[in-house]
Amino acid sequence: MTDKTGQKDKEDFAVAMAAATRAVASDRELEVTFTADVSGIAANQIRLAQLPHKPSKRDVAELRGQADSLALRSRYHDGKLHRKLAPGGTLARDIYDAVEEARIEAIGARQMHGIRGNLNSLVEKRVLESGINRPSSDEKSKLATILGLLARERLTGEQAPETALSIVEGQRKWIEDSIGQFLDQLEDKIEDQKGLSILSRTIIEALIGNEPGDELESDDENEADDAQGDAPETPEGDPDSDEDGGDDADGADGGESSEGPDTDDESSSETAVEDLDDTEAEAGEGQQEGTTPWRPNRPMDQMPDSPFYQIFTEEFDEIVRAEELCDTEELDRLRKYLDQQMAHLSGAVSKLANRLQRRLLAQQRLHWNFDLEEGVLDAGRLSRVVTNPLYPLSYKLESDTEFKDTVVTLLLDNSGSMRGRPISIAAISADILARTLERCGVKVEILGFTTKAWKGGSSRDKWLQAGRSNGPGRLNDLRHIVYKTADSPWRRARRNLGLMMREGLLKENIDGEALLWAHQRLIARPEERRILMVISDGAPVDDSTLSVNTGTYLENHLRQVIDWIEKRSPVELIAIGIGHDVTRYYERAVTILDAEQLGGAMTDQLAELFEEEFRPKHQMRRNG
Repeated sequence: MTDKTGQKDKEDFAVAMAAATRAVASDRELEVTFTADVSGIAANQIRLAQLPHKPSKRDVAELRGQADSLALRSRYHDGKLHRKLAPGGTLARDIYDAVEEARIEAIGARQMHGIRGNLNSLVEKRVLESGINRPSSDEKSKLATILGLLARERLTGEQAPETALSIVEGQRKWIEDSIGQFLDQLEDKIEDQKGLSILSRTIIEALIGNEPGDELESDDENEADDAQGDAPETPEGDPDSDEDGGDDADGADGGESSEGPDTDDESSSETAVEDLDDTEAEAGEGQQEGTTPWRPNRPMDQMPDSPFYQIFTEEFDEIVRAEELCDTEELDRLRKYLDQQMAHLSGAVSKLANRLQRRLLAQQRLHWNFDLEEGVLDAGRLSRVVTNPLYPLSYKLESDTEFKDTVVTLLLDNSGSMRGRPISIAAISADILARTLERCGVKVEILGFTTKAWKGGSSRDKWLQAGRSNGPGRLNDLRHIVYKTADSPWRRARRNLGLMMREGLLKENIDGEALLWAHQRLIARPEERRILMVISDGAPVDDSTLSVNTGTYLENHLRQVIDWIEKRSPVELIAIGIGHDVTRYYERAVTILDAEQLGGAMTDQLAELFEEEFRPKHQMRRNG
């Protein structure tokens, strides 16, 4: 699929999605837009998330679920009533919101099979993002999610997603013993928002009581809050405040009108993105690798006894700029040393970088603007002047179409095994690539990751003082280094790369958390296309962590993080392994045997990635 065709498909899909959303909401005047910011609903507008650069079928299903959820809220939810009856306290409010969300979505799921499937995909995404599978000493923090899933089950018959099934089943007996009689009444309240809100407050009081911070406010207090004005916007998945159009709750009586149009629009949107999905894998169909349900204090007989990734303490971790780790004079000295070490190699890498630049510039699509009053004389239109001397001369001008707004992050392994030639070549290659891509209008960020100490540092000392608890998780002090930010020009950050030559900097490597950190920085960027290139010479190794956990503890976490980014994130991930087969972990990767091949591998990988914008999909190659 060409870039132009792919863009056309996305536009067609957006039009179909907007029409389907208005049909479900039963509001022809509803404005539907797509944004890279937080999705949500405000007044007469619904904002939906943009699809990733390469959307999978799961991405499309989740976006449809998001659209259906917001449309149903616009139609069946009264925001003012919801706020008037809302309890106080964070946990109480979370439970109250979760039950109302289950009610709203159950109405649509019971009416239309297509909406049910879309909402199921959305619920799976919410469960993963809720952190229900992450360990926590406070089991109450998971209660709202569990109750929302149980309410959904009562109203639609749908079980909790596979990733949350163990934890829901483990808590079911206790919850149903406590409030089972109230859950049985949910079915009768599905069309009665006020009745369900009152029932929700009863559930909250019976389940958590009036604990500190969870006291229920009186209706008068909520009326006073409501008098201060409506919240202008409701983020997706957060029904505690709503659009001004929430007063249109009486639209619930018109449920029949949405079924026909919705079916047609869903079908047309399916066709519009058919080509987008043809070559995509069924991303995320199964349970995410490495995830393990959260384990509360109450007995959970059905939970598998498998390890999950956790962090003993983040107190001693640091994210630091390169210039903060040593003074200016030392940075200058280290940079000169780097240049001397790589003098014979920099020329070869520079040639590769120049070749990359030529390939990128050659891909810029050129087109002509015709029938202008000035510019280059258009010889092809001179015949008009010959046949009609009164016809004015025609001119043309060539215009450039620049690359899609792009940012590239180079994440460099700063572990001790990179000491010597590998780290020197990585530094000089990153330096020259940053300069090259900057010439082509592509912003580059250069990051490094290591630990602050060998054998655990302050984190391990704290663990020893705390009594050597079993399975503490990651047990070392992270050091994440920013050598160059995406917005800083190359000339200002050039000397920072010399820091990699500093004795004692390179220690151990915890790749999974470093990958998440770099990914988080990329996601916050405004550029349309975001690329993350990881350069490493081995699997994650930290003696302190592995000595008190399983031998594959860090490696399993790395696999989980990579799987999530590759299947669920708009960031494009590529990796280069130096003497280490990283194709076992990354879908798009290449392994080199000699560090001196690094410059060529980096330029080739980036060149191929940029060329994919301009090639049909059937011509694209995959490395590894």
